[in-house]
Amino acid sequence: MKESILSEQIYTLRKRMGLTQEVVAEKLKITPQSVSRWENGQSRPDIDMLPKIADFFDVSIDGLFGYRADNLRILGYEKNYKNHEVYWGNVIQRIERKVLKFLPPVKPLSILNVGCGEGQTAIFFARNGYIVSACDTSEKNLEQAEKNAEKFGQKINFFKADIMNYEIETNFDIIFACGAMQYVPLKERARIFKMFQEQTNAGGLNVVNAIVEKSFVDPAPNWDENAFLYETAEIFKYYGADWKFELMEENYFDCEVKNIPRHSHCMDQLIARKILK
Repeated sequence: MKESILSEQIYTLRKRMGLTQEVVAEKLKITPQSVSRWENGQSRPDIDMLPKIADFFDVSIDGLFGYRADNLRILGYEKNYKNHEVYWGNVIQRIERKVLKFLPPVKPLSILNVGCGEGQTAIFFARNGYIVSACDTSEKNLEQAEKNAEKFGQKINFFKADIMNYEIETNFDIIFACGAMQYVPLKERARIFKMFQEQTNAGGLNVVNAIVEKSFVDPAPNWDENAFLYETAEIFKYYGADWKFELMEENYFDCEVKNIPRHSHCMDQLIARKILK
């Protein structure tokens, strides 16, 4: 076995997902010390653990040993995608890859990326075959997003919009709002979640996350005064019987954003499918 590569891969994949060793250990039903020893090369996982580890990180077993450059199991993106520097980084998180699992673009599928930032998520989806529209409130972000999309030869409909006053007028197969919902105050949330649901095609997905308030988590150093925390499990309550939960989870993780001191978040994540009638 390539112990050093395996150690590096486990560490890299864990950090890429923004997880602590304790969270990984809990999910794999092992001790945090075991994860630490794996990452330090002091021991290696038993062979029967490898499929569980690969499944948890959404990679193949080959990927754990460095044989896949992209480290993705489904319609992976190329290695050089990571080399273009942007403020928020180019790491594609687990929830983006889950979209490919639950609604792969085997036919033309439209996606609205709400709060697209510098476009890394929109570009990821476009490169994997989705028809992407993406909005953000920042003109600077949109200018950078268009430049980044051009580097990869992707046609994306970028436009400026504020989720607080933007009315979605057309239907989409997927509405992806991760990193944007903290700017929605409590009194407006039911309206906006309802709009997302109404403008999603039957069989389509809503993919959302929200930063959750926890007494043991200090506010992030870059927390915007216009941002708002959610209660635990709040985002799940906006979806009723017409929706099937494909993913519903809460994660506590360390966050390392460029030029911002290391800090922690607790986040609820949801992938819900609109039931066909």
